[in-house]
Amino acid sequence: MTNVTPPRRVQFDRHGGPEVFDVVSQELPDTGADEVQVRVIAAGLNPIDAAIAADPQVADAYGVTLPAGNGNDFSGRVVEVGRDVDEFGVGDLVFGGCRMAAQSDYLVAPASEVLPVPDGLGMEQAACLDIAARTAMATVQAMNTQSEDTVLVSAAAGGVGLLTAQLAQRIGAVVVGTASDEHHGVLSDLGILPVTYGEGLLERVRAAAPEGVDVVLDHAGRETLEVAVELGVPAHRVNTLVDGAFAVEHGFSTYGYADGSVDDVRTVASFIAIGEVDVPIAGRYLLDRVREAYERLLEGHVVGKLVLTTEEPTRAEHPEAAT
Repeated sequence: MTNVTPPRRVQFDRHGGPEVFDVVSQELPDTGADEVQVRVIAAGLNPIDAAIAADPQVADAYGVTLPAGNGNDFSGRVVEVGRDVDEFGVGDLVFGGCRMAAQSDYLVAPASEVLPVPDGLGMEQAACLDIAARTAMATVQAMNTQSEDTVLVSAAAGGVGLLTAQLAQRIGAVVVGTASDEHHGVLSDLGILPVTYGEGLLERVRAAAPEGVDVVLDHAGRETLEVAVELGVPAHRVNTLVDGAFAVEHGFSTYGYADGSVDDVRTVASFIAIGEVDVPIAGRYLLDRVREAYERLLEGHVVGKLVLTTEEPTRAEHPEAAT
């Protein structure tokens, strides 16, 4: 383990954009009886991080008070285990989620929320899975996606959308994914049928799926949901992560992160480890470049995930994470 003096964490003490994120000295947390302390190697970025920092109402909904740490998804090395923890030992490589604490040099998490990193899974990929994997698995399963289905996935090149599309495809479904033109090649290489979002989307989806669409998994909002209505997709097979008001109006579902489980994360991690699913790392930033990382996230059009890394070299910690 690389010693960090003093240890640091990302923190915000006011609401706003990426400019509110500061890197400050971290008070090392104590490790409880059923917890593990982790030296963080990488931490994935999620849009919800920026939303909590930007909007007091969102922060209140998540029980966040200021000043607050930041981030949820992480990977790292165990440096201490609580007295009641048997499943992990010092030195183990682990990953998981720790709300408002992941973007730091150290964190303490319940052992029940932490998973061992399987062989073949890079630490940077592992650091991006907790939110995205739970969400993707929950939506695909909740819509009872089957091999004979044609599935429309919006924002299919994004962090959650790309996982969702691949999980549906892995079942055997035909997957149509909306994305900007520049990202069509990425989707095509994965066997996903790309269509450009924007004006004329309905006609392009009909052309890509002439026999119709059975399931819609939305990560973009109203445009995709209006297409679902026009195509006559059954309401119980339409899910949105974005537009709750439209969902209520039309009887659509709003399954997401809260409906996923640690076991879902474990399952997705195993698929990635054996090469059946891919999570591209679109960019990596040292912890002290956190503002720059969130600026890029908020610009949109990121294929895959962005990660923050600590001063501990990811390549040395886990060779599969080489970039």
